[in-house]
Amino acid sequence: MEDLDRVNFWKGKRVFVTGSTGVVGLNLVNRLVSYGAEVTALVRDWVPQATHLGGWLSADSDVNIVRGELEDYFFIQRVISEYEIQNIFHLGAQTIVNVGNVSPVTTFKANIEGTWNLLEAVRVLKGYSGTVDSVCVASSDKAYGSSKILPYTEDMPLCGEHPYDVSKSCTDLIAQSYGKTYSLPVSIARMGNIYGPGDLNFSRIIPGTIRSILEEKVPEIRSNGTPIREYFFVEDAVNAYLSMAENTRTMNRYGEAFNFSSGEKMSVTDVVHRIMTTMGLQGEPVIRNTGRNEIQDQYLSIKKAQDVMGWQPEYSFEKGLVKTIDWYRRLLA
Repeated sequence: MEDLDRVNFWKGKRVFVTGSTGVVGLNLVNRLVSYGAEVTALVRDWVPQATHLGGWLSADSDVNIVRGELEDYFFIQRVISEYEIQNIFHLGAQTIVNVGNVSPVTTFKANIEGTWNLLEAVRVLKGYSGTVDSVCVASSDKAYGSSKILPYTEDMPLCGEHPYDVSKSCTDLIAQSYGKTYSLPVSIARMGNIYGPGDLNFSRIIPGTIRSILEEKVPEIRSNGTPIREYFFVEDAVNAYLSMAENTRTMNRYGEAFNFSSGEKMSVTDVVHRIMTTMGLQGEPVIRNTGRNEIQDQYLSIKKAQDVMGWQPEYSFEKGLVKTIDWYRRLLA
């Protein structure tokens, strides 16, 4: 969709974004605000640094900020009905693999219960004024689990093994169920490792490496450095979510999932070396090899999204990395 068409589509739309202070949520809300949408953003915890990217978090913003938790069904139902929501981006989740290992119950409650609460609220309110036109649910490539057959395609089974992966498999299946059983306009995004401006989780390899270099420390790799991943720039992720929402009704594929990725496969060590080279640092990172319960190799086929929606990634890793490093230089100056 061209920019003018996109502005015309979103102007005045009443949109609810969960996970609005995460890396995708921050950038998505910024984009929706620029298009003239009426955004309601769910904020659970206040993260002061998030204001460096989300101008909408300021006191004089036009964005409706609601404070609460996905685990509170009646809160979610109230927000959707009271603000007469038309489009929902369900990005809210506990997103860190190691946190899932340490605290599986809180991960399950946020990711699984939070998803059924939101979808049940949409189902209950279906048919009333302000009926929701689209619900875009964030799944993950982790939902597939380990597979000897790669790339992942959307028809492959979801076989998460460890807590975070299982929570995403369940999130995905619940979203499929509500879409297909109740004809709710639900679509599901399975994405790889997202990076870019707004990511404040420095346990992740890209922001963690950039911060280490800016602080004149030797970068560290938690794994043995060999896992293969795709690294997906946040602006491409935002475009993917917008494309799903814009096409949900016309696609008539309720409860279906779509893979989105960059198409560039790299080992963790390769990623760190490319960051070091871009930032003018020589040498080798420290390999800690302490990571546990990580899938070895993961990458996605995006043919379905290309064929059905005409979606394509716009950013190479090199192009996205330059913008990302520049943002962290300003953030951490």
